[in-house]
Amino acid sequence: MKKSLKLLALLTTMCFAFAGCGGDTTGNDDTTGGDTQFKIGVMQLMDHEALNLAQEGFIDALAENGYVDGENIELLLENGQGDTNNLSTIADKFVSEEVDLAFTIATPSTQAMAGKTTTIPIVATAVTSFTEAGLAASDEAPGGNITGTSDMNPITEQIDLLMQLAPETQTIGFLYTSSEDNSILQCSIAKDYVENTLGLATTERTITNTNDIQQAVTAIIDECDAIYIPTDNNFASAMPTVNQVAAPAGIPVIPGESNMVKSGGLATVGLTYYGIGYQAGEMAIDILVNGADPATMPILGSSEFETCINGDVAEAINITIPEDLQQYVVYPSQEAAE
Repeated sequence: MKKSLKLLALLTTMCFAFAGCGGDTTGNDDTTGGDTQFKIGVMQLMDHEALNLAQEGFIDALAENGYVDGENIELLLENGQGDTNNLSTIADKFVSEEVDLAFTIATPSTQAMAGKTTTIPIVATAVTSFTEAGLAASDEAPGGNITGTSDMNPITEQIDLLMQLAPETQTIGFLYTSSEDNSILQCSIAKDYVENTLGLATTERTITNTNDIQQAVTAIIDECDAIYIPTDNNFASAMPTVNQVAAPAGIPVIPGESNMVKSGGLATVGLTYYGIGYQAGEMAIDILVNGADPATMPILGSSEFETCINGDVAEAINITIPEDLQQYVVYPSQEAAE
């Protein structure tokens, strides 16, 4: 009996020893800050290429700094499918889950989250103007629990590119969603430049959702020589529809970003949504890991812009691309075939 008790004690001691070794090994392998575990809510307005790239950039920034979903952080990925009711529900979920930080993609997503909490840090991207959207006191000092990266485009350069490709243009039409603050602001800046600097005429049509797009494009093509579309989420998800109406009429379309060009627009000078998503990821790390305060973190703008010209569309509407712009031409039809 005594021998049995001694054997049992020895086995018990060995078990604890192995358990201790196992714990040490896990700790030694962890290069991301020990047992630190963050829960991050990711709310995307809808599914289209630009916003998808912003999310990808954010997640890559986290991973490249040692924070990987399922390993030492938990990402709650949610998509509002363009419905504000869905966004409100997602925001409620993030609050009840007590996320450590919310990453919101596009203005409506950010506004939905901002309406539910003043304490959870919010890092937003794809917001053209945080101040115009009522999300920050200023770009330099946001003053609340929200900071992030802006998708304000080089609008005057976009209009200049249009005039370089279609110099005979006399009237520019503007298409945008009437409820998107970002779109309203961008078109206001563009119209001011077109009317007061270039001395050209303007016309416009607005939509409430994607169901209105074909009708709006059809209505405006007889009133203008070219069309400008900002980084509008509804139009970004339906550029093939725009192209189906505008191209047969020979109307060049200048959208706000390159993915809109590749899916039916003619050309643009735009930022990269992956880039501003990545910047937002680095800001999130600064808040979570270093304790940075969103109230004092300046809103960042993109430092990288790219020119993109759709060669397929240019050929379809008989646009001759100047020699100095040839390097920016892409052919989506060829890329799809490959």
